[in-house]
Amino acid sequence: MTVYIIRRLLLMIPSFLVITLIVFMSVRFIPGSIVDTIEAGLAGVGGIDREKVEHILGLDAPVHIQYGRWLGGVFRGDLGTSLQKGTPVTQEVIQRLPVSVELGVFGILIGLIISIPIGVYSAVRQDTVGDYIGRSFAIFCMAVPGFWLGTLVMVYPSIWWGWTPALEYIPFTEDPEANLLQFLIPAVVLGMALSGVTMRMTRTMMLEVLKQDYIRTAWAKGLRERIVVIRHALKNALIPIVTIVGLFVPVIIGGTVIIEQIFVLPGVGRLVLESIQMRDYSLVSGVMFFIAIFILVVNLLVDLTYTYLDPRVRYQ
Repeated sequence: MTVYIIRRLLLMIPSFLVITLIVFMSVRFIPGSIVDTIEAGLAGVGGIDREKVEHILGLDAPVHIQYGRWLGGVFRGDLGTSLQKGTPVTQEVIQRLPVSVELGVFGILIGLIISIPIGVYSAVRQDTVGDYIGRSFAIFCMAVPGFWLGTLVMVYPSIWWGWTPALEYIPFTEDPEANLLQFLIPAVVLGMALSGVTMRMTRTMMLEVLKQDYIRTAWAKGLRERIVVIRHALKNALIPIVTIVGLFVPVIIGGTVIIEQIFVLPGVGRLVLESIQMRDYSLVSGVMFFIAIFILVVNLLVDLTYTYLDPRVRYQ
């Protein structure tokens, strides 16, 4: 197991380099630059010396030289300085990270709490009215775009009942109850796409596992339905579900960008949009660095979870 973990950690290095290179290069193909933004902001004051500003910001060097400088800083533990704010990128990301982590974890938990019980029930009560309702709900969750549903939640309750979700972030340390209530609706919207896919996968795997010989033996022993379904069937059906959750982590991270913007949450997703709009290359690269590392680590943890769910799985 130790050898496998070390091997996977070493394989993360080329994956990380490819991801950062693509992000670093692609963001510079977006029309405009931060110099244009600075010039537009000072339009009423006077012009600026573009070449001098580019030299100060380090943007006059070739792109590959800029990438080498940034990558060298990463290996030294320095992600650079925000071109717009002049603050360390690491500081900006760490300030916003708890919001996105809370939203993402909350969304995944809600998605699993919704999907797994419904998926199990649909499998155990196959082809009943409850099964049809559960399958229809799963299709609904997969079909409805999160940004559309989030917009409806923000607009229509305010028109019909004069109520809107909190528009100012409430830290958990100040008011835990208000913080959780503030994240509840965005997390439900974020977790719906995950719940739809997980529901379908849970039902499919449960139907397959329930047909196995050891499940028939458990029924023949006279065990209660709850023990057979939860202890014997569900655990063996969870391996593909864990894989689905791991694959959905990038989708959840992408969803936070839109959800944080709709619900005015000061997280990393909103920071990405702000930095792209301002063409703050250092900030975009720094945020994507954290996201890439997080996704790679989650994929490793998902693989290690297999050994717990299925003792037959062994990594060399």
